[in-house]
Amino acid sequence: MIHLVEGDILLSKAHAIAQGVGINDPMDKGLALSLHNLYPAMHKDFHHWCHQHHPEPGEAWVWVSAEGKHVINLITQEGVDSHDHRHGKATLTNVQHALKALAKIVEQEKFTSLALPRIATGAGGLAWADVLPLIEKKLGHLDIPVYIYATYHANQAANEA
Repeated sequence: MIHLVEGDILLSKAHAIAQGVGINDPMDKGLALSLHNLYPAMHKDFHHWCHQHHPEPGEAWVWVSAEGKHVINLITQEGVDSHDHRHGKATLTNVQHALKALAKIVEQEKFTSLALPRIATGAGGLAWADVLPLIEKKLGHLDIPVYIYATYHANQAANEA
């Protein structure tokens, strides 16, 4: 069940939060920066995982905080250029594969709810009108509430009914 909501995803009560990132992402923009600041260990662990597993765009990685908050990093963007630290751009193919991986994780981990932003539309550079149908197609069958934070309002909790 997909629900478009407005608010601050950091205030979500969802079992897990997903975000779009690039391989070895510096997490220095948007939601990634906010999550990096909130969970510095996640950023460190993500880079360690990238170096150990050499992921490809379209994969996903789950991190769990000491308090039990799950953050799923969806690799929607190409890697970051190590020379000038520019973020790679997202592709619809990467998003599609990452959403498929996300659906599998949700079912395996038995998450009870999921929150995600307008993935791949900020630093990723994709159009929301192209991404939303992919989310609906890949996550619409899940038997849990999926909250898509379509409009950001700082410090405002969304109505996750």
